[in-house]
Amino acid sequence: MERRSFLKKAGAGLAAGASAAVASTAVSAAPAVQTGLPEIKWRMTSSFPKSIDTLYGSSELLANRLREITNGKFDIRVFPAGEIVPGLQALDAVQQGTVEMCHSCSYYYVGKDKTFAFGTAVPFGMNARQMDAWVIGGGGQQLLDEFYSNYNVYSFLGGNTGVQMGGWYRKQINTLEDIKGLKIRIAGLGGEILSRMGAIPQQIAGADIYPSLEKGTIDAAEWVAPYDDEKLGFYKVAPHYYSPGWWEPGPVVHFFVNKAEWDKLPKEYQAAFRAASREAHLQMTAMYDHKNPQALARLLSQGVKLQNFSQEIMKKAYDVSRELYAEEAAKNPAWAKIYGEFEKYRKSQNAWFSVAEAGFDRFMQSVR
Repeated sequence: MERRSFLKKAGAGLAAGASAAVASTAVSAAPAVQTGLPEIKWRMTSSFPKSIDTLYGSSELLANRLREITNGKFDIRVFPAGEIVPGLQALDAVQQGTVEMCHSCSYYYVGKDKTFAFGTAVPFGMNARQMDAWVIGGGGQQLLDEFYSNYNVYSFLGGNTGVQMGGWYRKQINTLEDIKGLKIRIAGLGGEILSRMGAIPQQIAGADIYPSLEKGTIDAAEWVAPYDDEKLGFYKVAPHYYSPGWWEPGPVVHFFVNKAEWDKLPKEYQAAFRAASREAHLQMTAMYDHKNPQALARLLSQGVKLQNFSQEIMKKAYDVSRELYAEEAAKNPAWAKIYGEFEKYRKSQNAWFSVAEAGFDRFMQSVR
């Protein structure tokens, strides 16, 4: 995509969007809980620092809305990553009962079982709307909760970033040869696929990415999308910004709740929690859609080189992902059970989206 083309298309909407607030889509927060219900205090550990405000903000929205609905009787205190446990141990803390709940991404835990990836995103999976359709209407929630029951938790939708970006690169990546030997900060199944393509995936904490890029310790790094990426300044040392993040086409963030603690809640509090979590889920996607265009325009004005991955790279990564999934299905019954249903649903969704959504989007993106 050309820098000038994006700026022309985005510019008109930025000024108006910057001052507009995203309207809440949730049910009324007017207190309606019966008197006499118990006071309950929970702790929620987040996998995100406060500085990643859109991701972290969903947990605060949930907690605030529950206090409103219950007249303060159901009180959840939110802790950023590291205050109780490190961000990537949030699910473990809930499973063990250290805290009642967490806000985290399921695919952070693929080291336990690759099946965890389905809760958030698998490479070349479904986009945000398709994931919602699968979880809410397509039986995905039931399949996931059957799997999560092995870890003593229930899951609730808690946000989605929308399709993420493909990361920041010190040099252009045009061919499969350019992938070989590439030292890239990426985790999970995306990292495994790139490894099979010849890259060298690195596990690096967010605070260490910039100096590693600056020194050349790594050649590239993926993070989230323009709004969050801009804050970390990657563009100053790795100016080539690639799209799309095929490993995260519609990543869901979850609220995980300890099963025993959930089962003890009065049904009124359970209903309030479901409503508040759904609001938080919708809010996150809306806010990323609101903030990312503005951030990308600012990045392009700083000389960022926005590019798409070549069809050669995309097709190879897709083929490798299918090989990986078939191998996992042959040895992991939990993966095989969800993967079969997930793939059927993905194909059905893509067939439908090609009828209306894709055609409309292509036309609208072609006009000024």
